Order: sequence, then C-alpha cells, then structure tokens
Amino acid sequence: MQIDIQARGFALTRGLREHAERRLRFAFGAARPEVGRISMCLSDDNGPRGGEGMRCRIHVAVAGAAAVVIEDTEADLYVAIDRAADRAGRTVARRLTRRRDHRAGL
Repeated sequence: MQIDIQARGFALTRGLREHAERRLRFAFGAARPEVGRISMCLSDDNGPRGGEGMRCRIHVAVAGAAAVVIEDTEADLYVAIDRAADRAGRTVARRLTRRRDHRAGL
C-alpha cells in the first residue's frame, strides 16, 4: 500500500503527515493487500479567514474495482482527516465484501 499526502495552501508539517499516515494505515488495515495506492490531498479553502474550510480528499485505488473518492470539510484539519479516513476505510471494506460475496455466489 503506497500513501501519497499533499498539502495545498499551507505547509505540511511532520506531525500532520504522521497523523494522516497513521489514520490511513489503521483505516485500511484489513484491506491492505487489495489497496494499491492512497492519495490524500489536504487544502485550506478559506485561507486566513478560518472557519469550516479545511478539506481532506482521499482517493483509493483498489485492485479490480472502481476507485473510492471520499471528501470531508471541517474547521479542524485533524477532524477532517479522521472522518475521511474512517469513511474511506468502511467504503473500501464494504466494496471488497460485496465483491467476495458476489464471487462466492452469496
């Protein structure tokens, strides 16, 4: 599983990168063999004005399935990362379960 994290409109700190990677590894723990690449784009839509403008967009490439794209916007970037990673992990797990069930004829 390859993880790519980019920040737009602000500097990506080491602590922020480590938090994002930890959350992604946890969210995709069971699906790691089937997840090829995860791209996360972090951006500040409001700039210096503040408010609910910290966006986290996650693009997950899954072997043999359509890509999963999840986006979350919050006032706190850490919360946006947590919520988006959790949703992306659940979505990928659900798709993989459906694919396995379909192949098994269930």
